[in-house]
Amino acid sequence: MSDLSPGSVEPLLRGRLGRPYRFVEECASTQRLIGDDEPEGTTVATDHQTHGRGRLGRGWEAPAGRALLFSVLLRPTPPMALWPELSLVAGDAVAEVLGSETGLAVELSHPNDVLFEGRKIAGILPEASRGKVVLGIGVNVNQAAGELPAETPKPPTSLRHETGREWQRAPLLAAILLGLERRYDDWQRLHTSR
Repeated sequence: MSDLSPGSVEPLLRGRLGRPYRFVEECASTQRLIGDDEPEGTTVATDHQTHGRGRLGRGWEAPAGRALLFSVLLRPTPPMALWPELSLVAGDAVAEVLGSETGLAVELSHPNDVLFEGRKIAGILPEASRGKVVLGIGVNVNQAAGELPAETPKPPTSLRHETGREWQRAPLLAAILLGLERRYDDWQRLHTSR
C-alpha cells in the first residue's frame, strides 16, 4: 500500500484543503484528474506521473513512489488578474513547510521553484480556467542522487539527498496542504478587504 493512500493521508489532514482526497497509483498528470465541478480543496496525489509537467512545458520526472506529486483545486475570490500571484503564495508555503519539517534552508526562487542552495527541490505549476486554479506541486522527497533528472535548467536535489534520510510523504503532504491553506487564506483576505 502506498504511503499516500487515503488511509494514510486523510487522518493527518487538519484543514479544508485535501478534502476530498483521491490517490491514483499512476496517471499522466494529476492536473488532468480534477474536474470543473469539484469543490475547492479537492486534492489528487499519485505515486507516478507519466507526463508530469513543469513551467514552460518542461517535463517533471520522478521514479515511482519517491516524490510527492499532487494537485489541489482552489476557487479564488479576488479578481482573476491577481491569480498569477498564487504561484508565489504556493511556493512560499511549500518552502516554509519544507524548511520547518526538515531544517533545510529552502527558499522560493521566483516564480515557482523551491530551492536548497541553488538546487531545485520542488516546483509549482498553477493552471487557471473558468473560476478555478489547479496548483500542481512536485517535491523531490526520497530520490537518490542517481534517480534525479540529469538534464534540467536548474540542478535538482531531494530531501533524502540533502538530509541523508528517507522521509514519509503523507505527513509532508498534510503539512504542505495546511501551510498552503493558511497562506492562501491570508492572500484572499488581503485582496478582498480592500
